[in-house]
Amino acid sequence: MKLFHSPASPFVRKVMVLAIEAGIADQLQCVRAAVSPVSRNKDVSIHNPSGHIPTLLLDDGTAIYDSGVICQHLDMLHDGTPFVPAEPGQRIRALGLQALGDGILTAGVLMRYESGLRPKELFWPEWYDGQREKIRGSLKLLEENWIPYLNGPVNVGIITIACALGYLDFRFPDEDWRKEYPQLAAWYETFSQRDSMQATQHSAVV
Repeated sequence: MKLFHSPASPFVRKVMVLAIEAGIADQLQCVRAAVSPVSRNKDVSIHNPSGHIPTLLLDDGTAIYDSGVICQHLDMLHDGTPFVPAEPGQRIRALGLQALGDGILTAGVLMRYESGLRPKELFWPEWYDGQREKIRGSLKLLEENWIPYLNGPVNVGIITIACALGYLDFRFPDEDWRKEYPQLAAWYETFSQRDSMQATQHSAVV
């Protein structure tokens, strides 16, 4: 299987963390792919019209995207405890947490585009601040409601939250989220030491 990826993508990191946790990372052939909202990558877009990464290309030519769908596919390829639980209640909680984490990631990526790619004279402060508020609201919810669950068995939702926090550190190091959300910070300090997180640390090199 070929995985179109960038070491700077938090959505790619989510997929790779799950693959490592599942013990199947060696089944993935990672192919570097530089993408942006203003420059389509033909090698990716021929398989995924959105041009987004990660995109997973199976041996039979089938393309799978986005990161959540890729994670569900990879979850069927190992014999361990599922990262997308089968029990309905647990499944909804894991997928709901994944959605919360994906929301943080999407807002963060949009902030990155607004501050890093948009011409300075077109920068929209209200847009940027609106994305930041989405992130802060999500972190507040995690701090107040999700800490016991985050300390439970690893699943796709927990992985997504860890990758979201890692992306905030990578792209927005001046955002001192740890001070305001100490329980979340303590959880992440422990989770980030896992081999899967250490092996997938972000790099700005594409």
